[in-house]
Amino acid sequence: VQLQASGGGLVQAGGSLRLSCAASGRTFTFSNYAWGWFRQAPGKEREFVAALSWNGDLYYADSVKGRFTISRDNTKNTVYLQMNALKAEDTALYYCASELGGYGSTSIRSYDYWGQGTQVTVSS
Repeated sequence: VQLQASGGGLVQAGGSLRLSCAASGRTFTFSNYAWGWFRQAPGKEREFVAALSWNGDLYYADSVKGRFTISRDNTKNTVYLQMNALKAEDTALYYCASELGGYGSTSIRSYDYWGQGTQVTVSS
């Protein structure tokens, strides 16, 4: 499974961005996977942001709850992260990840495949 993340950029505090993660693979059934978004700021560990289980359950980090929304489009094999009311502390490299049959884990170790990351910078 190959994951391609995109949509990052520079935005002012209070603004919005939508990240996309396009998935592809030879014997790959998109709807059988759980999806996660993680982020890593300079000098910090990679942290959980949001997850979507294979059967549609949603999970969010407390720091983004109410501002970020994870969703998927099975017809496009794409997962999204809509980010609203962005703050300077949201600045990080954002990664998407997938896990076959997963339940939306918050743990990095649960995920089998990772995208390359897309940079989000929020200016205050």
